[in-house]
Amino acid sequence: MSRYTIAVIACALLVMAGVVQGQGLAGTTSLSLNVPPEAALNITDATTGLSTSGGVFGAPFTGTTGFTYKIRTGSSTTAKITLAVASDFNSTAEPKIAGLPTGDTMTYTSTATAASGAGITTAQPVNSLNNATTVVTFNPQAHSTKAGDAGSVSWTLTNDPVYEVGAFTATVTFTISAT
Repeated sequence: MSRYTIAVIACALLVMAGVVQGQGLAGTTSLSLNVPPEAALNITDATTGLSTSGGVFGAPFTGTTGFTYKIRTGSSTTAKITLAVASDFNSTAEPKIAGLPTGDTMTYTSTATAASGAGITTAQPVNSLNNATTVVTFNPQAHSTKAGDAGSVSWTLTNDPVYEVGAFTATVTFTISAT
């Protein structure tokens, strides 16, 4: 055999091998997905200023804390957003959230995107530290938008002349859960 004949046979075998390889058997797979309940929370107002807008002692101190959340709940999921005052106002006298003077109150109400959650429309007292109270409740099968839904907490604190003059801060911790 000549070199030419061997080269032609080798090329033919390579082409046939490629054709045989291209005629493999098809296969299938099943994709399995388990989507759990999940929740995420972002407080959009890192600092919430409480201020009064009335005459002398005429109106309470008020302010609003905004937040966004993402939520996905199942048919038997328990889900909510809570808040707890983690540290009291940095004052040696009044105001103090834990132990305000008799007759004074600090309260909050909240809002949430109606399609995914329900805010608290009746004023809730804030009068102790580290006591988690509900801000938003979620029903089974609640779903926020991909970008997240919005909510807010509106604060009200009695404007009492006994309060010390100065600038005070307290820390409030918000938590979201979907279990």
